[in-house]
Amino acid sequence: MKSLNGIKFAEMVQMGSHHLFQNADYVDALNVFPVPDGDTGTNMNLSMTSGAKETDANVQEHIGKTASALSKGLLMGARGNSGVILSQLFRGFSKSIANESELSASKLAEAFQHGVETAYKAVMKPVEGTILTVAKDSAAKGMELAKDETDIIVLFEGIVTEAKASLERTPDLLPVLKEVGVVDSGGQGLVYVYEGFLASLKGEELPEKHVNNSMNDLVSAEHHKNIAGFMDTADIEFGYCTEFMVKFEDGKKEFNEAEFRTDLSAYGDSLLVIADDEVAKIHIHSEDPGKVLTYGQDYGSLISMKIENMRQQHIDIVGEDFKKEGKKQEAVHPYAVVTVAMGEGVAELLRSIGASYVIEGGQTMNPSTEDIVNAIKSVSAERVLILPNNKNIIMAAEQAAEILEIEAAVVPTKDVPQGMAALLAFNPSASVEENRETMAGASQHVKSGSVTFAVRDTSIDGITIKKDDFMGISEGKIVVSDKSLESVTEELAKKLIDADSEIVTILYGEDVTEEDAEKLGEYIESLNDEVEVEIHNGKQPLYPYIISVE
Repeated sequence: MKSLNGIKFAEMVQMGSHHLFQNADYVDALNVFPVPDGDTGTNMNLSMTSGAKETDANVQEHIGKTASALSKGLLMGARGNSGVILSQLFRGFSKSIANESELSASKLAEAFQHGVETAYKAVMKPVEGTILTVAKDSAAKGMELAKDETDIIVLFEGIVTEAKASLERTPDLLPVLKEVGVVDSGGQGLVYVYEGFLASLKGEELPEKHVNNSMNDLVSAEHHKNIAGFMDTADIEFGYCTEFMVKFEDGKKEFNEAEFRTDLSAYGDSLLVIADDEVAKIHIHSEDPGKVLTYGQDYGSLISMKIENMRQQHIDIVGEDFKKEGKKQEAVHPYAVVTVAMGEGVAELLRSIGASYVIEGGQTMNPSTEDIVNAIKSVSAERVLILPNNKNIIMAAEQAAEILEIEAAVVPTKDVPQGMAALLAFNPSASVEENRETMAGASQHVKSGSVTFAVRDTSIDGITIKKDDFMGISEGKIVVSDKSLESVTEELAKKLIDADSEIVTILYGEDVTEEDAEKLGEYIESLNDEVEVEIHNGKQPLYPYIISVE
């Protein structure tokens, strides 16, 4: 093969994305650097999936335009250190070939080299023995081969071979990898992407998925034991993985990437900044995510925020080893935020924005005081904030706070949207009382709506309701009822959305399809084309939709 066009490149992207998807769990299991939070495979998979989706929707024969679509999708979906670096690799790749309709072997090698240069510039303090090294070594091999080789398949075989060899060398460059006995997780993820690319080029089946057989299970168990040995949770200096995007706005501070990067570096480490003319995407490990977000607001509005407690992630990974060995876990971090929710997807979303522990419960299954106390004890913290997310749980939460031996306070959130808003206002450097007041205030600035169904005939506030009708509830009051879920939800949206609305989050329940949720999102955008709509599969029972408006 002497040339590569956009159509073939799009096929490579799809296969590379699928191969990473198949092996994401294994990549997660390798994750020990910069902290052993076990999410590198998940983050890289979500990032690459976003890139592949955008590529598939914008396939053109012109490879520069197809690569641009990949870059855009990766930028918007980038998560975690390795996900952001992956997006930067293909950002540099795409920029270097923007005007190319097809690529020769030498042009392809140059594109990968440009990608490496862009990725290194994006990282404040590049560390060798990571995905960066694997990308650098394989690109250098491509440049070397391209001096004489004109066959793209032969060239890429050399790139993949060197990527694998570089991956095997990562433990020699990063001591923590050698100590634990693994290769770099991000580097492994990149190798899976490149293997998928090569299989597509050659018209072959994907390499076999990594299978967790009994021997691998033993290796995984030993790996977790080694993690516990080389790092204590208390050794994690910057405990909150903070990711967000800033949408630049007129009248705000003019964005200067170098200045922005330097200023943010004072708040933590693992800093990555990606920017174009409209938005900047930021990833940082910080002890003060609130201050980081406040700084970002100087430049525009915040969108797609995510805060993860890496200390809790570490505890989740090694906790079983502590239990098996009869060890007692001391309080390992100053704060925990314990909240309540029903639905696996809702719980996952709450954890992603900062919840330390999510108790299963809600309208029809209220957790007891004992349930709340036990949950708080399990997270091993010095101080705790409790978010009940239901008015019927507030009293039990207050009782739990009274009997605990640690400092505790209840933020009286009455639903999940209020809980989400409160979580995003949490400041780990503030006192319990300061946080309680700030988070309670933030919870009142969000409008909440939900859709459920009636269990009997009734009439409330002049609205006649029949058994099994759907009801639209706004701020705790029934505002619409009908047999049609679609009409009830759209009418509820009309009452929630106004000219001042900026961000709308839709959580769809276990009986709603993703297609229906996306249709609702399009309807909301028709009400106000300025709003940012985020859709999540909450998997909650009883409530087909929960809607948050900020």
